[in-house]
Amino acid sequence: MNSKEMIKEFSQVDLKRRELKGYPEIIYGAHKTASQILAISKQIDIVGQPVLITRLSKEKYLNIKNELPKGTYYEGGEIFYTRKQDQMGKGNVLILSAGTSDYKVVEEAAVTSEWLGCKTEIIQDVGVAGIHRLLSKIDKIRQASVIIVVAGMEGALPSVVSGLVEVPLIAVPTSVGYGANLEGITTLLAMTTSCSSGVSIVNIDNGFGAAYQAALIIKLINKEV
Repeated sequence: MNSKEMIKEFSQVDLKRRELKGYPEIIYGAHKTASQILAISKQIDIVGQPVLITRLSKEKYLNIKNELPKGTYYEGGEIFYTRKQDQMGKGNVLILSAGTSDYKVVEEAAVTSEWLGCKTEIIQDVGVAGIHRLLSKIDKIRQASVIIVVAGMEGALPSVVSGLVEVPLIAVPTSVGYGANLEGITTLLAMTTSCSSGVSIVNIDNGFGAAYQAALIIKLINKEV
């Protein structure tokens, strides 16, 4: 059975997604088998569309890497892609992390943002426990077109950053934290109840979702230009 025949059994690959959304279908690798991921990837690649696979564990990647279209795998963020979209000329995405423990989500967001065609930069470990670290980077932060803030624990960083900038801010709560963090629920609720204007929030650990939203904003900037 070839990949096209296999796919009929478990998936309907949306090869028209690019026409509707501007970007092709993106594969969510968690809860799919390695063979399912490979079959979907081949269907996307065979029509000339670039492939992005999120939540692709190292174990699954090693099982299928020799058959995947040629690309790059990032173990930290568990994300794989083939060629990137053309880089957009205007605007940039800045990703801030509260702490090193948030890096898995940061890397997922950064790789996704770059793959979607955004100029992307990361500033790490600028959480509120040492606020001087954040303030020392404020000039660079204020030069960003869109800011993604990744934080766990009590989720305070997005509110602080939002109070210092005049651009859209996308907050990503992470599951990093001690017991009362409730695997990110506390962080999510804290970000949702922020008193700072201009904060939008994606789901827990959803670096991909934040990057996709940021890319849509950057795309609008380029259309206006």
